[in-house]
Amino acid sequence: MAGDKRWLLFLVGVYLAVFAVCAVSPTDRVTWWAENATVWVFVGWTALLYAKGVRFSRTAYTLMTLFFCLHTIGGHYTFSEVPFGWVSDWLGAERNHYDRLCHFMVGVFALPIYEWVRQRCAACPRGLAYGVGWLGIVAFAGLFEIFEWLYAVCASPDAGVAFLGSQGDPWDAQKDMLADTLGATVTLGVHGLITGWRAGRPASSADRGDASRRARRGWRRPRR
Repeated sequence: MAGDKRWLLFLVGVYLAVFAVCAVSPTDRVTWWAENATVWVFVGWTALLYAKGVRFSRTAYTLMTLFFCLHTIGGHYTFSEVPFGWVSDWLGAERNHYDRLCHFMVGVFALPIYEWVRQRCAACPRGLAYGVGWLGIVAFAGLFEIFEWLYAVCASPDAGVAFLGSQGDPWDAQKDMLADTLGATVTLGVHGLITGWRAGRPASSADRGDASRRARRGWRRPRR
């Protein structure tokens, strides 16, 4: 537990350091406020759950922090102006795909949703918990695109365009939702493969030693 707390404090320190640097002279202060407000909602939600005793894995916290940092960097430059041209050149693309990367990272939140479902209902099948996490991201992706559209309509034209980051693509919202969904699919898919491999892995010598020690002490599995 102490190691988990230290790791969490380290992640908080990383995010605060990135935030402090990116708060200095952003490209557009109005867009900076709008983009960081989005991040603060996620950060506040995570902190509130922690205060209420809901804990996630180190992997989940690390992936969420990576998203917070990437989104904060995007808010500093505006997503269409982030120095990400080398990736566009490598892909042979005409647009800046940094916003696609951040939307893909939204999908990592499927993992804490999955973990929360499993904590709330230990008897819930893993497949159902994965489905809830995946569908949660799909639903959020659609709602967020509606929110972006409303902000773009209500804000000034320049701030709205900078916040959307569509870069003239009429299918930008649909592609963003696809990136969110792909992120959730990859995150949960990799998690399922790793946990499945661990479940089927033969017990290590340390595990066998623990089992033998419990047997010598008369340990018995509690009856259900």
